[in-house]
Amino acid sequence: MKLHCHSVLLISLVFSPLVHSGQHDYSDALSKSILFFEGQRSGVLPKDQRMEWRADSGLNDGRSTYDTDLTGGYYDAGDNVKFGFPMAFTTTMLAWSVIEFGELMPPNELRNALVAIRWATDYLLKTISQPNRIFVQVGDPYMDHNCWERPEDMDTERTVYAVDAPNPASEVAAETAAALAASSMAFRSVDPGYAETLLRSSDRIFQFADNFRGAYSDNDHIRDGVCPFYCDFSGYQDELLWGAAWLRRASQDNSYLNYIENNGKTLGADDNINEFGWDNKHAGLNVLVSKEVIEGNMYNLQSYKFSADSFMCTLIPDSSSSHIDYTPGGLIYKPGGSNLQHATTISFLLLVYANYLDRTSQNVNCRNLIVSPSSLRTIAKKQVDYILGDNPMGLSYMVGYGNSYPQRIHHRGSSLPSLKDHPEFIACKEGSSYFNSSNPNPNVLVGAIVGGPGEDDVYGDDRADFKKSEPTTYINAPFVGVLAFFAANPNLS
Repeated sequence: MKLHCHSVLLISLVFSPLVHSGQHDYSDALSKSILFFEGQRSGVLPKDQRMEWRADSGLNDGRSTYDTDLTGGYYDAGDNVKFGFPMAFTTTMLAWSVIEFGELMPPNELRNALVAIRWATDYLLKTISQPNRIFVQVGDPYMDHNCWERPEDMDTERTVYAVDAPNPASEVAAETAAALAASSMAFRSVDPGYAETLLRSSDRIFQFADNFRGAYSDNDHIRDGVCPFYCDFSGYQDELLWGAAWLRRASQDNSYLNYIENNGKTLGADDNINEFGWDNKHAGLNVLVSKEVIEGNMYNLQSYKFSADSFMCTLIPDSSSSHIDYTPGGLIYKPGGSNLQHATTISFLLLVYANYLDRTSQNVNCRNLIVSPSSLRTIAKKQVDYILGDNPMGLSYMVGYGNSYPQRIHHRGSSLPSLKDHPEFIACKEGSSYFNSSNPNPNVLVGAIVGGPGEDDVYGDDRADFKKSEPTTYINAPFVGVLAFFAANPNLS
């Protein structure tokens, strides 16, 4: 079998010509990708809030039903619900971005990234503040989605969805454990006391996840609130391994090393390796655990590295195990909506894995070709440049970046006039005229990355087409790390 190292040259031939915008300002994009999170904030906004068209919202969350403070956190997308499952994943990815690429960030942006993480972790700590209970969601999504109103005007039911042991919530609890463990690493050098609180809390909520195994969306009393929005479609087992892997990395506790080694097979570590997102952690888990194999010679975890290698090979069009689809313009594409979440998470894994391999001068063996770390970075850069404007539409899919970007994103706060411009209350259905308007959104949600174009590279900039025009926190979070890398390495070819 002939092995060759020119996979990147061949990859470039597969895609149609793109509109090139020249050199991208990755530092500007990095700043904006972090700023976006200020537009998603719930709760009392701080004095240094930069997204000034936003104001305080959700100030009574948790108080009416449980007499507890559940203010803060993030709205996940263009609505006004706080979904715990994707919020925890978003937090994990923001923290992982800082862990892997924080030292490449300008000091002020590293600070901004830590502020974005803490806005989430402060809230996540509130969700697990009561023994054997986890608050998984605030806000009735059906009532919320039936309205088009600013978060500041929100008068829909702020139903609190809680899971009490022995009812299971393994995926949300374990993802929360992952978020807190990863964040403890991000804060360790700047706020060791807070980092210790996060790690201790992570360990406690992981025990809840592991002791009462099962999917949170299988609980009858919360199922109707979490499904179909952030229902657990892929099972809770991957989150248990993911949470344990993060606790291992943050604590260096061998009991967690034993957990991921001994439970790998039973919890399906070898399954669904071609996914990574808020619901399926497999590819991310394999890359994360591979660090132990590559840098720590933990060969008893070799199966995770084998799966990580296999995942990388699926991304190479010329590999015999090529599996991922690309649009004609070269964008990673998976059906189902919010497609750019796949492009940002996969780009992140490509860069992280390339770094791990580089430190020990290793390549990926894809049977019919050898793939170098630089080849993996080249694939990631193609995705980044596509998102920032090198695509058939010549459109930046990050709002506020470049000369041409989506103007009518599916986002309530962005599409309705701000309190400053329209202090009068806008009721549930009164916002419909703004939703149906063809005018650009009055408030620019700087840094927001939308769902993105279809498999034909076409984007219509239509507020009603939420699968394409709605931004989400979990599209942005991994992109923070990706942009930090390219801001520091802009001339990578």
